[in-house]
Amino acid sequence: MVIPSLGDPDNRRVAGRRRGDPTWDEFGREIGLRLQRARESRGLSQERTAHLAGIAAYTYQKFEKGESRPGSPLNPRLSTLVALCQVLGLRLQDLVPEPAHCVRLGD
Repeated sequence: MVIPSLGDPDNRRVAGRRRGDPTWDEFGREIGLRLQRARESRGLSQERTAHLAGIAAYTYQKFEKGESRPGSPLNPRLSTLVALCQVLGLRLQDLVPEPAHCVRLGD
């Protein structure tokens, strides 16, 4: 299994990143796009989605932009991702993209 490294101080690069591999910003934006597509396909507003998932509307709006806070890549709690998946009728593996070949478990 391949996972991104959290060792980067500003959490923007993926450890062992090769040319063409996504950055944390790109990884977060992809999750945001997947959230937006799923929400729109269910006919939900951002506010309703956030309410049903138990998070603030502002927080959810940032998630769809691929951010946790303005200027910082998306980094939600697992419990938040699971709640959003339940609201949007997604499986977690459908929401989170496959990480790039960066750091292998056990290396």
